Amino acid sequence: MQGWCDSPLTQKGIADAHTAGIHLADKNFSNIYHSDTMRATNTCKIIMSENKKEIETLPKPVALRNFREQSYGYFEGNDSTQTWLMVGASHGCRSYQEMITKYSIDDSRDFMRAIDPFHDAENNEQYWKRVDAGFEYLNEHQKNESTALVVSHGTTIRSIVKRFAPDIDVVTQGPKNGSVTKLIVDGKNIKVAYFNHYLDTQEY
Repeated sequence: MQGWCDSPLTQKGIADAHTAGIHLADKNFSNIYHSDTMRATNTCKIIMSENKKEIETLPKPVALRNFREQSYGYFEGNDSTQTWLMVGASHGCRSYQEMITKYSIDDSRDFMRAIDPFHDAENNEQYWKRVDAGFEYLNEHQKNESTALVVSHGTTIRSIVKRFAPDIDVVTQGPKNGSVTKLIVDGKNIKVAYFNHYLDTQEY
C-alpha cells in the first residue's frame, strides 16, 4: 500500500516515465506540476527530459500535495491483498476490485478509514476536499488555452476520471503506470478527453 509513504522508482517505473515523456515530447507546457512525493517528482523530471524543448526553457515544476495518492493511514506500507481483504471483509468483499465493483471507489475510502485503528486514512470527504483545492489552484494559475502537465497517481487519476466521466470504465481497468489521461478544464466544467493512453498508436 503506497499512498503517502514513498519509495524510489523501480527500473520499470523509470522506463514507463520515459515512455510517457516520449508520448508527450511535442507538448508545449505552460505549467508543470507534480505531487510532492519523490516518485512523482522523479517521474516528472524524466518526462521533462524527453521534451523536444531544451529543459532549461521548460517551466519550473511546482509540487502540489493536492494531487498526491490517497492516504491509507495505518495501512501505509502494508501488503495490498491482505489490507483490502481486511477492509472489505465486513462488506462481503475479498479484494479491492470486488469492493469498487460492488460499491465504489469513493466507498472504499470510507470503508478503510472506518477500520483504521487510528482513523488516519483519508475518508472520501477529506480526499475530495484536498483534490478539489488542487483544481482550484490550477484554475487560478492557468491562462486560457494553456496546457499543463500534472504528474499524479493511479487511484487519484482513476477517481478523477470516475467523477467527471462516469461512463468510462475505470473499475475493470485502472490507469497503467506511465499512461496519459487528458482533461479539458473550463472553470468548474471538467471533461475527460481520453483516459489511460499508453500505446504509441494512441492520441496524445
